[in-house]
Amino acid sequence: MSAPTHTVTNQPPPLVGYDIYAADAALVEGVARHASPEALPEIRTELSELGKAAGSAQAQRWGTQANTYPPVLRTHDRYGNRIDEVDFHPSWHRLLGHAVSAGLTDAWSRPDGHLRRAAGFLVWTQAEAGHGCPVSMTHAAVPALRAEPALAAEWEPRLTSRVYDEELLAPGVKPGALFGMGMTEKQGGSDVRANTTRAEPLAADGEYLLTGHKWFCSAPMSDGFLVLAQASPGRGKGGLTCFLLPRVLPDGTRNVFLIQRLKDKLGNRSNASAEVEFCGTWARRVGEEGRGVPTIIEMVAATRLDCATGSAAVMRQAVAQAIHHAAHRSAFGGPLIDQPLMLNVLADLALESEAATTTVLRLAASYDAATDAERQFRRIAVPLAKYWVTKRTAALTAEALECLGGNGYVEESGMPRLFRESPLNSIWEGSGNVQALDVLRALQRDPQAFDAFLREIGLSRGADHRLDAAVKSLLTELADLTSLEARARRLVERMALILQGSLLVRFAPPAVSDAFCASRLGGDWGVSFGTLPHSLDLGAIVERARPTA
Repeated sequence: MSAPTHTVTNQPPPLVGYDIYAADAALVEGVARHASPEALPEIRTELSELGKAAGSAQAQRWGTQANTYPPVLRTHDRYGNRIDEVDFHPSWHRLLGHAVSAGLTDAWSRPDGHLRRAAGFLVWTQAEAGHGCPVSMTHAAVPALRAEPALAAEWEPRLTSRVYDEELLAPGVKPGALFGMGMTEKQGGSDVRANTTRAEPLAADGEYLLTGHKWFCSAPMSDGFLVLAQASPGRGKGGLTCFLLPRVLPDGTRNVFLIQRLKDKLGNRSNASAEVEFCGTWARRVGEEGRGVPTIIEMVAATRLDCATGSAAVMRQAVAQAIHHAAHRSAFGGPLIDQPLMLNVLADLALESEAATTTVLRLAASYDAATDAERQFRRIAVPLAKYWVTKRTAALTAEALECLGGNGYVEESGMPRLFRESPLNSIWEGSGNVQALDVLRALQRDPQAFDAFLREIGLSRGADHRLDAAVKSLLTELADLTSLEARARRLVERMALILQGSLLVRFAPPAVSDAFCASRLGGDWGVSFGTLPHSLDLGAIVERARPTA
């Protein structure tokens, strides 16, 4: 019973029971823009079903429980036998099972597969982001495995399956499988060429025994892993090589996979990340000896796009919560959403979110196009998006949390979980400096990639004078080759903003593109969100981004 003074008023209702897909105009329009007309009705139906599931009270409860009760490592059974298993709350398995059954590990077997999968990933991970890690790596392992056709024929049907089984079983027994990845080691981090894990060849061609460690092994409960190790010179030329390491051997016995501990992370707490040791661990070579980085980079490129897509999902959910709160909360004599300063903040957040969504959908559609021109465009655009979208997520989420005031700082609001998640993708799969230097390498070594980038942004030439001026300034800056590495972040930031501006000028409503170009490219913007020029149509921007339950 409540005390007489405890009357609850002026509190927003929960944002629940709504279609996350249908409530996101930028997403709906982006899917329609890039999908083939014959596949669009089916894609809309799939995404709406997924959107309703993600926006349900049940899925939100699963997300809360999966993070409240994080995974637990069990190194031994009761008799002292080494088992190296990770226990998860049932809600984790429900989230992961729903993602697999919705086809989020398969972009490879259907028309518009990458577009529909990216859109689905953006929708479903708004319910909970942590389980997106194994979903992403399983999807991304396919192009890397294709470097070894026999392995691809064996494993690809399992990775693209819509059947989820949490048990550790022999690969031939399970109808579906999940993949993890182990690249970084404690002495090297992003410098994987400094890896010390050794791979000794066995008599059978393509089989090796691995000895060493991995400082970060993502999703250690998975059925298989792509890892890097130094192959000893012998039958091959040796050097850093990619390997497929199964968790359970074909005869049903466990491979040697010693989980030393789970990482105690800032966020992403539902998902297990581990330190693992290999000691005579059986693995199969993927690709040629000494070609480990070029082989696994196919997986890394796909997961980098997922980092940007996952960050766009965090952004969208943070903006949706902030606008929903402001629409239902009154202060200073009226709804918060009608207060000019709050309206400015919300509009600024909405711009950032729409730019991120529009960018990742364009890149997903680029994979579906499967042309040389699109591949060259991705060579620059993927690290650009990975750098900028993931970098902006933490600032946006902090501002969105502040829109809820003290309520946003309380765990029950869900905003602290989003905030803890927000820096993750800027670190995973290569931090900001790694992405900036990757763009620099592409500019210096692959002129066709830069030409493809220029062709893309050139599609909006003449549509906005601020965008045209920004392109001209970029070309002037690129003409100066002195201290290029020291200027890499500045350069990549400018390129990312120009790409986003170009896409919004072409595809977004005028209110959105005008505000983006005025603030991000025209210089009429402060150092924090909520400093848009007051003369813009801020109300239209916010209304477009407003979720409707």
